[in-house]
Amino acid sequence: MFTGLVQGLGTLQSLGVDKLSITCLPDTSGLILQDLAIGDSVSVDGVCLTVVELLPQGFMADASPETRDRSSLGQEDSTLVNLETSLKVGSKLGGHFVTGHVDGIGHLQESVQTATSWEMTFTTNQEQVARYIIPKGSIAVNGISLTIADCDAAGTWFTVAVIPHTYAETNLNYLRSGSIVNLEGDILGKYVEKFLRHGMSSGESVKPLTPESLTPAFLSEHGYA
Repeated sequence: MFTGLVQGLGTLQSLGVDKLSITCLPDTSGLILQDLAIGDSVSVDGVCLTVVELLPQGFMADASPETRDRSSLGQEDSTLVNLETSLKVGSKLGGHFVTGHVDGIGHLQESVQTATSWEMTFTTNQEQVARYIIPKGSIAVNGISLTIADCDAAGTWFTVAVIPHTYAETNLNYLRSGSIVNLEGDILGKYVEKFLRHGMSSGESVKPLTPESLTPAFLSEHGYA
């Protein structure tokens, strides 16, 4: 489990069909490698990978066919990737719960600098990604926790506002129009969808929620004290 708050950058290189070598940049290595051990999880551009070997300035990880099919990892060598070690119990949760289980990929459409942020628009034609894109919802782009500012009803495009610090400290500032990115929808939305779909398939009547239906009695009945 991760927070979507990137700790630094590294370079990625493919070694064969199932091995990845990640080298931390000099100003990143202390944060990532300080307590890293074999078997630990690291988010690499939003993909949860398991450390199988420690290197002087990085680590090695295995990449399954599923990982390569769903993500951008291994498609280009020597690319800069965002790195984050796994969330520790008691640590601050400044972003949102990010599992590192990428839903699919998208592409940068445009990046526009404003007075206070960078407005970045991404597109995706993958339904397993688009279904979780909603206004003001959370999304992980290359492992970065971001809030969706605007999107279309189908979820095929969305815009996020990226503050200068995040833009400067992640690989977002290296993206160009058409660049591929890894996308992960909010895990909470996935469970809500699952419960609703199960109720519908079992013949239960699922009524849409309205402001009027969210009464104290309704909330208490569903576990909100």
